[in-house]
Amino acid sequence: MANLSARKAEYSKFQELNVQNLGIGASNPFSQKTLADSLRLPYPLLSDFPKLETIRSYGVLNPNTQITARRSVFLVDQQGIVRAKWLFDGEFPTKPALEAVRAISGKP
Repeated sequence: MANLSARKAEYSKFQELNVQNLGIGASNPFSQKTLADSLRLPYPLLSDFPKLETIRSYGVLNPNTQITARRSVFLVDQQGIVRAKWLFDGEFPTKPALEAVRAISGKP
């Protein structure tokens, strides 16, 4: 939940750069909505349950459980091209993603 809350705290910085934030998890849609509502997330929290097709296609299925995703952040441009990918344990710092967006967009 710390990562979701961190994305919430930095949401406006991404909005200023015309970036849409999305979260995807392996939980059922009801659980994802309940979590998003409880955290008052300003961005969608989507469900990839039960087939985990998106999680598998992005290569982040947790090898230990086979039913959850590894913590990851992707930067996908408007044409659907993955421009950056970060896998991490713990909390993901926002700075690398913001720097990558600025570099791609040419905005300071």
